[in-house]
Amino acid sequence: MNHRPHALLAMRPGLEMKLFTPTALNRLGTLAAVDAALVIDNFTTGPAREALARTEVLISGWDCPPLDAEVLEAAPRLRAVIHAAGSVKHHITEACWERGIEVTSAAGANAIPVAEYTLAAIILANKRVLPIQDHYRSTRRPHDWMDWSTLHPEMGNYRKTIGIIGYSQVGRRVARMLDSLDVEVLVHDPYVGLAEARQAGITLTGLDELVAASDVISLHAPSTQETRGMMSRRRLALMKEGATLINTSRGALVDQDALVAEIRSGRIWAVVDVTEPETPPADSELYELPNLLLTPHIAGSLGGELRRLGDYALDELANYVSGRPFANPVLARELARIA
Repeated sequence: MNHRPHALLAMRPGLEMKLFTPTALNRLGTLAAVDAALVIDNFTTGPAREALARTEVLISGWDCPPLDAEVLEAAPRLRAVIHAAGSVKHHITEACWERGIEVTSAAGANAIPVAEYTLAAIILANKRVLPIQDHYRSTRRPHDWMDWSTLHPEMGNYRKTIGIIGYSQVGRRVARMLDSLDVEVLVHDPYVGLAEARQAGITLTGLDELVAASDVISLHAPSTQETRGMMSRRRLALMKEGATLINTSRGALVDQDALVAEIRSGRIWAVVDVTEPETPPADSELYELPNLLLTPHIAGSLGGELRRLGDYALDELANYVSGRPFANPVLARELARIA
């Protein structure tokens, strides 16, 4: 039976207008009793405490404060958190799991633009777009089309080997997208068994073997104690001459100093969307290296893509008010293997 729960928006103020169109806000008001003008990023204020006391569903987004035991004590009716973004590790605490609060995340929806960015990066990397652009700009003269094959005889995606590290929601999407190309795809993920791999039609391999065999390596593993620095100096040295490393996951997965040294040598290429720290210091070599494409964490949902996250949140809210289970629940036992 449908019911209309009290809901509260908890995120960076202003984000709600990017997540929800006017039509979506109307739908939100139909599904739940919510003050769309009240957007909380601090649970300690008077208005926040008053709203928490009646909240049954929290719709969270980036910059939602942690839902610790003290906050939950002020929210005795809270039953569910719908996160209109990716990872819930920043605000869902052990107290939430102990209380039995249901949690869902738009990580799957956010994976779509990350996978799109990755596919574009793979294609452009193998096509040698960056060095050809630099050469074309510096010479500013006509070139015969065969000149580029002479300068980069290995260019192109035909029969290249793409290594995916982490068969996550993003990794899975990238693998499926690569089905349209004439490439070989290798996957490393310790949580994926042979039966699942056979069903998905992917080739599992060891991490070192994948790194050594791949023309492009794309990172899609979560940041954990086990994955931190997994692309170490030793492992980066295993990469083929002219190979490309793509990181749209987390900067912590890569030994950044070692990566800079490898790129500086001209031996490998890289596409880096995430760093550690998230914004490199102003004097970092990352800004200057010619065989590196550096972007400021833009692979995930931005601009119009944010509306996909808002629509996802409303779909999950509709499931909740109809008594249906969440389509994409986040489970405590899975936290160690997700972003």
